[in-house]
Amino acid sequence: MVIREMQAWSCEDNTGEMLEMEEDNFAVSSSSAEDTAFDAVIGCIEDIVMEDEFQQLQRSFMDKHYMEFEDSEENKLSYTSIFNDYVDLLEKRLEQQLIEKIPGFDMNSFIELLMQHKEEVPVEIFDMLLTFTDFLAFKEMFLDYRAEKEGRGLDLSQGLLVTCLTPAGSNHNSSPAVTHLKQPPP
Repeated sequence: MVIREMQAWSCEDNTGEMLEMEEDNFAVSSSSAEDTAFDAVIGCIEDIVMEDEFQQLQRSFMDKHYMEFEDSEENKLSYTSIFNDYVDLLEKRLEQQLIEKIPGFDMNSFIELLMQHKEEVPVEIFDMLLTFTDFLAFKEMFLDYRAEKEGRGLDLSQGLLVTCLTPAGSNHNSSPAVTHLKQPPP
């Protein structure tokens, strides 16, 4: 069922022409056709979420709501409505654009495939998609955003020093130089 629905999934290229999978090729190698279609959808998602319009939409939503989120075990009731608004705004926007770019696209079929191929999806894309379905991932995204906005983000630039263990001038072609990280002196 999922494979049949995916046979026409492909993203528009730069010239605006649609790439189409031949049905006879699809029947011979459904696994590779499924992989190709899945990769095309992931490529489209990457393109969509990198667009300024999508980034601005997400950033504006997070700017509006990030102060509501607190790093505690208990969740406020308001988190639920914010989560629902986020899904309505961003997931539906993503789905709408995928439907426009990929004839026959079906989000439910894609979600099934996503769970089967999650190791193959770039981490940033998987994490972003997870915020649509996993409340804890959604909350963590907001907590990270709040920490960044408040200057509490992780900054290792001042706390680490890279030191080469191979003496300067020595030539060890048989193995690469080994480095380690240590705290700089106070």
